[in-house]
Amino acid sequence: MDNFNIKSILVILFLFFIGCVMGWCIEVIFRKFFSKSNPSHKWINPGFLIGPYLPLYGSGLVVLYLLSLIHIDAVDSHPVLQKVLIVLIMTIAMTVVEYIAGRIFIIGMNIKLWDYSDEWGNIQGIICPLFSFFWGVIAALYYFFLHPHILKAVYWLSDHLTFSFFIGFFYGVFVIDCVVSFNLMNKVKKLAEEKQIIVRVEELKSRLAMDREKFKEKPSFLLSLHDTASIRRAFENNPESFSITKKIKEKAEQIGEAITDGIKAAGTEAKARIGETLSRNDSSDVADTDLFDNSHRNITEHEHDNNNINS
Repeated sequence: MDNFNIKSILVILFLFFIGCVMGWCIEVIFRKFFSKSNPSHKWINPGFLIGPYLPLYGSGLVVLYLLSLIHIDAVDSHPVLQKVLIVLIMTIAMTVVEYIAGRIFIIGMNIKLWDYSDEWGNIQGIICPLFSFFWGVIAALYYFFLHPHILKAVYWLSDHLTFSFFIGFFYGVFVIDCVVSFNLMNKVKKLAEEKQIIVRVEELKSRLAMDREKFKEKPSFLLSLHDTASIRRAFENNPESFSITKKIKEKAEQIGEAITDGIKAAGTEAKARIGETLSRNDSSDVADTDLFDNSHRNITEHEHDNNNINS
């Protein structure tokens, strides 16, 4: 039983490592070629850590592994439905993990590692239906294609001593990286608090890359946030390019302009309708006046004729 527990822990630790590295590779490619937050298409080290790993994806892979082991007894006689429900549960779980991670950094560090504010149906710019769908695709690929093979490979590796050494080495470097990276992020946090903004990290790294190119400074991929002077310069010169406040202000101005245009249009239409009503009323008054004059004329002529007859 003890051997089983140790092996299970090693499997989970190794899956976390694999997820971190694979997720980092995915994000590097995505942010270089597809991200809207990197219009200059610079190579950007994603996340807040220095090394090539993203804990969000590592945690996600562990969650997928654990959820793939569950069995829903209520739909035991419907294997297809059971698989669909498990993938759906995985998708919801991954979305929840993403939301919790996003909230932790916003509340605790005044930084936003990703921003979905421009996506439809987003919640606080942290999660949105589009990327939940992507999580569902990843969950389905893992559950149907990767899970059985990963289990065989990891359990085979866990029987070898070199595997344990490798896992220990990785987590030693990982812990050191976390300490150094959080120290760097605290510097960003202090500057963000001074400016009373929430920093979008990806946009900040993109801005720093462009500034280094502009000032002919040595580019830095892994240590893009290590230079405090460059970060402070970016905060002093152009903080709106990587802060949340500008986006909120722009949206507020757009909404205000739309409301103003709507009020103007409504006012113009109301004036036109009032003018039409007044015109109709004037025409009606003229018609009533003519009718009154004609009636009065007829009565007068009738009285005059009666007087002539009496005479």
